[in-house]
Amino acid sequence: MLEKLRNIFAVPELKRRILFTVALFAVYRLGEHLPSPGVNAKVLSQAFESQRGTLFGLYDFFVGGAFSRATIFALGIMPYISSSIILQLLGAVVPYLEKLRKEGEEGQKKLTQLTRYGTVLISIVQSYAYSVFLVNMGTSQGVTVVPDPGFIFVLSTIITQTTGTILVMWLGEKITEHGIGNGISLIIFVNIIGRMPNDLLATYESFRAGSIHLLNLIAVFVIMVSVIASVVLMTQAQRKIPVQYAKRIVGRRMYGGASTHIPLRVNTAGVIPIIFAISVMSLPAAVAGFVPPSHPLAALGQWFNPQSFVYNLLYGLIIVFFTYFYTAVVLNPNDLAENIRKYGGFVPGIRPGARTAEYIDGVLSRITLPGAVFLAVVAIAPDLFIMALGFPFLDFGGTSVLIVVGVALDTLQQVESHLLMRHYEGFVKRGRIRGRQRM
Repeated sequence: MLEKLRNIFAVPELKRRILFTVALFAVYRLGEHLPSPGVNAKVLSQAFESQRGTLFGLYDFFVGGAFSRATIFALGIMPYISSSIILQLLGAVVPYLEKLRKEGEEGQKKLTQLTRYGTVLISIVQSYAYSVFLVNMGTSQGVTVVPDPGFIFVLSTIITQTTGTILVMWLGEKITEHGIGNGISLIIFVNIIGRMPNDLLATYESFRAGSIHLLNLIAVFVIMVSVIASVVLMTQAQRKIPVQYAKRIVGRRMYGGASTHIPLRVNTAGVIPIIFAISVMSLPAAVAGFVPPSHPLAALGQWFNPQSFVYNLLYGLIIVFFTYFYTAVVLNPNDLAENIRKYGGFVPGIRPGARTAEYIDGVLSRITLPGAVFLAVVAIAPDLFIMALGFPFLDFGGTSVLIVVGVALDTLQQVESHLLMRHYEGFVKRGRIRGRQRM
């Protein structure tokens, strides 16, 4: 392990990317502790204890506790994710967006810009809802969360939270561009990891107080280890489609004739469906934040309680939907079949072209189903078991483990690719030197 760490920091580019990522993480964590103006954070934290098991509590968990402390990053990265979901869904029905997606790098730049504009609009709406939520929370519990509620407070909250969300979006994009890993996923990863010490301390205190039995702790530990092992196994699982390349004679040389395979992952979408599903399921909480507690729509926050049957059923269905949807976005069977045909390859027993695309699409649809169901079950079942065992919190459950393990594996694979590339270049150079010495 120590040798691998030394290898990581021996590669200058990889070292620079890792240090850059850590530096931006430090900036993000600092922003999570800067208070938003006009809010009594201490009173809010005490009043928010009643929301721990609700959808607001779940939202707070995925923004690192910034929501319950009313910091400048209270909305986190969720508005950016919501904007990405909307654009990707519209891309399936709006020809202009579909055209941009196929234009390569230039089209992707335009889509990114549209996503940023959408993030700003969603942030404005959600920050207004957040200001109403803060005022209503104080009113419903008879405490003063906002000492001076009024137009100035609402305006300052909108400006502060929208600016904070834009900064988080910028940090995520810079991590993706100049750091290591996917910046948006890593920000959520950091939020979850940052809450782990508090969760472990709460578990220990509950155990000491006698509210949690030792057998329950052992059961939860076994569940978490099983979830982690199954996530790693499913993430690495692949279906290999054999591809044969025909021999070609160019001049006096013969090319091709090799046999290879196309690795189709059972879980092509990774943890993206989980993140998308969380963003969608947080919308009822945003709607409930618009209205006072006496309004009928305020009940949305209770209907979509993470402990309710309705929430878990919808959550699982949305995960399955986004798993298929995102797989279709990132992997196009027609493009894959065309690239195989272009380079003289074919799947044994399948005609090149349209028949190959149909075959790949069929295989992809079949292997995506168990991957999608697996994500839904692992995201829901551990939380239900933990609730049944009588734990007073739902923070570190199946959803959290899925995100942490999935993001960690993806980041480690990127680090490994940098190391393999570096070692491969060094090996080639040594081979050339030895060849010259032999001559």
